[in-house]
This record gives sequence, structure tokens and C-alpha cells, in this order.
Amino acid sequence: MAGMEGGGTLSEVYQSARKLLLRARDGVERLERFESSVSGTDSPELSFAVKKDISQIHSLCADMDRLWRSIPAKSQRDLWKRKVEQVAEEADSLKDSLDKYSMRNQRRMLEAKERAELLGRANGESAHVLRIFDEEAQAMQSVRNSSRMLQESFETGTAILSKYAEQRDRLKRAQRKALDVLNTVGLSNSVLRLIERRNRVDTWIKYVGMVLTVVIVYFFWKWTR
Repeated sequence: MAGMEGGGTLSEVYQSARKLLLRARDGVERLERFESSVSGTDSPELSFAVKKDISQIHSLCADMDRLWRSIPAKSQRDLWKRKVEQVAEEADSLKDSLDKYSMRNQRRMLEAKERAELLGRANGESAHVLRIFDEEAQAMQSVRNSSRMLQESFETGTAILSKYAEQRDRLKRAQRKALDVLNTVGLSNSVLRLIERRNRVDTWIKYVGMVLTVVIVYFFWKWTR
């Protein structure tokens, strides 16, 4: 065996490197199990610890490479050379697995971010469409309310005009009866003219009322539009 160098013999350094290899391998396997789980969770702390262990292994391999070269016996040098190379190869393999895991994890995080952005845009567009439908529904309801109010106003105006027509018929009948009575009792022409003039005034009042009713209904319809 080589003598003491760098704080330990070649055998001690080798044992330390093997322990780090076992711990790093276990860490990589745990990371891969996390990745294959349903939740696909990640452990940045574990990834950092494994990376640190692999870096320490490479450093120990450099120390062991110097130590085995100082061994006098060729057979022992060849034996330790193979052992050190095996440790270095396993460390490189673990580093390659860790790098691939990191790349997959970064790609998974990027895809998750893109999905979240797409979902956010989809939700925003859906909200915009729903807002448009809501505004259109409110507009349609307003149109229906205005139409109903206009219909009610029209029916009210029609009823008023019908009442005026009934009153006009009653006035005409009353006028005829009054004329018959006056003719019967022989009233003077002046009284008859007075009655006719009053009838004309009543007729004007009736027409003015009808016009005012139509105007009121029209402006009410314009206001509800």
C-alpha cells in the first residue's frame, strides 16, 4: 500500500470514494423514483447533494490517481489503476444519469409553465366570451322590456281613443235628441246656432285630445328605445 498522502492511505481514500458512490447511486435512484411517481415531484436539495457527492468522488479519484502511481510493485499499481478507473467510470455514469434527469426535469417544468400559460389564456378568452354573451342577453332583455312597455302604451292609447269614439257617438245621439226636442218646442234659431257652436267646440276638443294622445304615445315609444 501507498504511504500517507493527502490525509489518508490509498485504501482509505478508496473506501471513502466507494461510500460516496453508494450514496450518490441511491440518490439518483430516489430522484428517478420521484420522477416516475404520479405527482412527478422534484427534490432540488437531493439533486444538489448527489451532484456534490459526484464532485467529491472525482476529486478523490484525482488523489487516488496520484497515490497508485507511487506504488513500487507493478502488479499492485495495475490493480489499483483498474480500481480507480472503475470508480471514475461509475462516477461518470452517475453524473450522466443526473444530467439527463436534470434535463428531463427542466423540460417538464417548461411544459408545465406553457400549459399554465395556455390555460390562463383559455380561461381569459372564455371569460371574454361569457361577458359578451351576458351583455347580449342583457341587451335582448332590455329590448323585450321596451317592446312590452311600447305594447302596453299602444293598448292604453287604443283604449283611450275607443273611449273618445264612444263619447262622440253618445254626444251625437244626445245632439239629435236635443234638436228634436228643440224643434218640437219651437226654440229660436239663435239657440240652435249656439248649440251647433258648442258641438263644434266639443269636436275640436275631441280631436285635440286624440292628437295629444298620439304624440304622448310616440314620445314615450322614442324614450323607451
